[in-house]
Amino acid sequence: MTVTARPADLTGGRPVVPSRGALRPLGLAEVRITGGFWARRQQLIGSATLDHGRLWMDKLGWTGSFLRDGNANADRRGREFTDSEVYKLVEAMSWENGRLPTPARDREITELTTLFAGAQAEDGYLHTAFGGPGQRSRYSDLSWGHELYCTGHLLQAAVARARTTGGDELLEVAQRAADHVCDTFGPDGPAIVCGHPEIEPALAELARVTGEQRYLDQAALFLRRRGHRSLPPHQFGWSYFSDDQPIRAAHTFRGHAVRALYLAAGAVDVAVETGDDELLGAIIEQFDHTLARRTYLTGGMGSRHEDEAFGEDFVLPSDRAYSETCAGIATVMLAWRLLLATGRPRYADVIERVLYNVVATSLGDDGRSFFYANTLHQRTPTAVVPEDQEQLGFGGGPRAPWFEVSCCLGNTARLLASLSAYFAAVDADEVHVFQYADAEVRTRLADGRPVGLSMTTAYPDSGGVRIRVTETSGGEWAVALRLPHWASDGATVTVNGQPQPASGDRVVIRRPFRAGDEIVLWLPMRPRFTHPDARIDAVRDCVAVERGPIVLCAESPEGSIDLDRVRVDVAVPPADYATAAVAAENEKNPEQSTVSVSAVLEQTAAAAWPYADAAASGARTPTSLRMIPYHRWGRQGPATMRIWLPKT
Repeated sequence: MTVTARPADLTGGRPVVPSRGALRPLGLAEVRITGGFWARRQQLIGSATLDHGRLWMDKLGWTGSFLRDGNANADRRGREFTDSEVYKLVEAMSWENGRLPTPARDREITELTTLFAGAQAEDGYLHTAFGGPGQRSRYSDLSWGHELYCTGHLLQAAVARARTTGGDELLEVAQRAADHVCDTFGPDGPAIVCGHPEIEPALAELARVTGEQRYLDQAALFLRRRGHRSLPPHQFGWSYFSDDQPIRAAHTFRGHAVRALYLAAGAVDVAVETGDDELLGAIIEQFDHTLARRTYLTGGMGSRHEDEAFGEDFVLPSDRAYSETCAGIATVMLAWRLLLATGRPRYADVIERVLYNVVATSLGDDGRSFFYANTLHQRTPTAVVPEDQEQLGFGGGPRAPWFEVSCCLGNTARLLASLSAYFAAVDADEVHVFQYADAEVRTRLADGRPVGLSMTTAYPDSGGVRIRVTETSGGEWAVALRLPHWASDGATVTVNGQPQPASGDRVVIRRPFRAGDEIVLWLPMRPRFTHPDARIDAVRDCVAVERGPIVLCAESPEGSIDLDRVRVDVAVPPADYATAAVAAENEKNPEQSTVSVSAVLEQTAAAAWPYADAAASGARTPTSLRMIPYHRWGRQGPATMRIWLPKT
């Protein structure tokens, strides 16, 4: 079999490589995070998270499931989708090895690839829960079997490997699996879909790597088959499987949040590659509606625990927020695709919000624990989870070392390992910087001219971003900087000390740059109150506090303060804490920036009935309430927490 991967230096470690669109993404070979907030998390992925995931997957038998030995498959351990967790781990390892190559990690990827190859059937089929001795037959449960879903994650692992090494046996395994999917579900195959979308973006990306048109055609065919209720009826409805209405006919995302977002990502991939502007426009409309009416302040998506689904418009309860980490990561992947397709910086705003307030919140400081769901209001102190015990519930505890369904760990790892590839892009002669961090950019413009930038910042704790030109070869070119929506009033930009106009959603600096030229962006980091749309009943008459891209929360260790009795005085603007003790604490932990709000603690008498003819008015004790970054909550032991606070 001939593998038709493009050379690794042509793809440069980019998770998404569209053949057309407004912007060309930059990859791991062109953007490197050198320090600060995200570098600390990337270091955790490489030093702790990947090994932690492998340890648990070996311990639980998920990796061992790929060893075919007589009737061993009948005794397979784990849920029907655990193959996908191993594939996601390999994808994360591949991105990490592309970011920071090590022989040991490379050998581990090769070892796991050998397991996959050994478990693959002659016709390319690969799944350890179906088709073996004593198991259910292939594709006998497309609603819940996750066979095509798992294949999708296999393909994406192979794409990551190909784009960081140029391709090896893993790409061959993936192409055999993709060929099997096309042979089985092609135009003459059954007009049915997998209950969990994922194969669609995977096939499209594999087509980009290999140049095989049939993979893109199959992705487009799966999209056309969606929405015709081909799967059996279910208590959650066809929307749970994204099979309730054709994708072009929908106006918003609905049903299972992760499934809907993965499907939308695949639709953007197909739309871009085929020039289908109608399909792209449909996804843009659905995403915009979802952002406006079905998204939490943190950027989290999915408000229903029962079916991990989007609620109806403006049904966004804080204490029942599901906001799965995987949904946040899928949001980043979708928003990035839309940003590349359209060039609109607003999608980078979405990415920023989700990164700082969902992804950063989930991962523990040790890199070996994480949240599955991300509630916005924890009423009772979080429970302690033993380090060697699987967590069966998905919310209400601290960051757990492992969940029975541990999809979020691999997803977090694969995103953070490849994170620098979501920071910048280029068009003809402009370098677009979308996310701010200590980083280096080295790339070429469309005409081949090499350019380089070095970025230093204490973002998000400080709004100052210093960008120095490190390489240029003459002639005019431009640097475009995103101006976040929250910074629309007060952002400033200078070039070599000279002020530049700064308004709208970006500032474009075009000039014949010289090495050493310096751009300084200053974004206002004043704490601010945020008010909800009045149609969100759950938080009506409440406020939240934000500072820059960070959502803040009130936390009460061991429930020491009854946060449900707190009322905020919005007449007094929130302010940064400035005491010596807080300054010393922040010096030790630069991510612990805190904000003070004026509040009262309302004393209410105990009653046998929690309702009255008139509003009760108890004693009120003035207090200064300390707010911490939401991504820092629950890291010091059991605690209660809330983001939205009632007004006085």
